[in-house]
Amino acid sequence: MYLVATVLIFVVCILLVLIVLVQNSKGGGLASNFSAANQFGGVAQTNKFLERATWGLAISLLLFSVIASLSIPRTTQDERESLIKEQVNKSVDYSLPPIVPTNTENNQQ
Repeated sequence: MYLVATVLIFVVCILLVLIVLVQNSKGGGLASNFSAANQFGGVAQTNKFLERATWGLAISLLLFSVIASLSIPRTTQDERESLIKEQVNKSVDYSLPPIVPTNTENNQQ
């Protein structure tokens, strides 16, 4: 679930960036580039669509972020400790005696 939410967050972010870049802050934006679009609903309809798409993507980004934060895989402290102990037990060989370093310089003199 966490992976799906993360992928959806990335997709929504990319779409949101594209929608915002298409818009013009002074009101022209995408609608000013398409003069033939007036036949299908006009410039006002294009601006309305871009505004609704921006709000929809922003709300979906918020929802997917909440879903992702709720579905983060978590482990308890006991599980972490047991994993550490297991790793230590694998790396230490108790069948051999411990190696004690000796001072070889003092023995040679």
